[in-house]
Amino acid sequence: MFFQIKSYLQFLWHSKNEHAVHSPFVFTLLTKCFYDKKSKPEYAVLKNYRNSLLENNNTIEVTDFGAGSKVFKSNKRAISKIAKTAGISPKRAQLLFRITNYLQPDPSDSEQAKQSILEIGTSLGLATSALSLGNLKAKIITLEGCPETAKIAQLQFQKFNCNNVESIITAFNSYLENGNSSLNTVTEHFSLIYFDGNHSKKATLEYFELLLPTTINETVWIFDDIHWSPEMEEAWEIIKKHPKVTVTIDTFQWGLVFFRREQEKEHFVIRV
Repeated sequence: MFFQIKSYLQFLWHSKNEHAVHSPFVFTLLTKCFYDKKSKPEYAVLKNYRNSLLENNNTIEVTDFGAGSKVFKSNKRAISKIAKTAGISPKRAQLLFRITNYLQPDPSDSEQAKQSILEIGTSLGLATSALSLGNLKAKIITLEGCPETAKIAQLQFQKFNCNNVESIITAFNSYLENGNSSLNTVTEHFSLIYFDGNHSKKATLEYFELLLPTTINETVWIFDDIHWSPEMEEAWEIIKKHPKVTVTIDTFQWGLVFFRREQEKEHFVIRV
């Protein structure tokens, strides 16, 4: 806890808003997407999705393959408590919807004609629902290692008509390395990848390297909890320095990564 408080104070010291940003691309992204305060009809769906989980007091046995939980001491957990404490917050779900919706690929761009989004770490599907609503034309592939958690999410996707979601129960490394033949070819590109599955330096950097071949010029990657631990901050610094990465945005909770070849290499620390 002390580490995160210290990291947040450092973040506040270095962070800026849109008025200190001179990149036209990032300035427009902030003003038209991040800071968009208009109400959206999709927000009601996200709220109902969350409420249905908060009202579910059944318990499940969670299989945790990641860096563990700072909240739960037992693997037997109530679904309502998972949704309340471990899932994406309502504010973040709305922002994820806006980012996904704003950065939709141009359908006339043949490089991105086949739109796909990858999520590493479904949990109960709170973030997945935001991705699904944000781009109804995209195929959403979401990976979850815990069968019980994935089962609840799959029921939610059916209930809320997230028909563009393909839910896969798998160990992340197994899937990314050899579980899906499409990832081993140049035909599968992801316009967006949301990393929320294993908050360790080793796993984060492994996923980063494995998925680099799937990027195109307009791809955006979102890493959750980049200040979760000292090693996650180390992973974030390594990612920022990678030669293929041109623009990054640190919002404290998330780290956004862009691969835009036309952009100068710049790093932003932004209050959201």
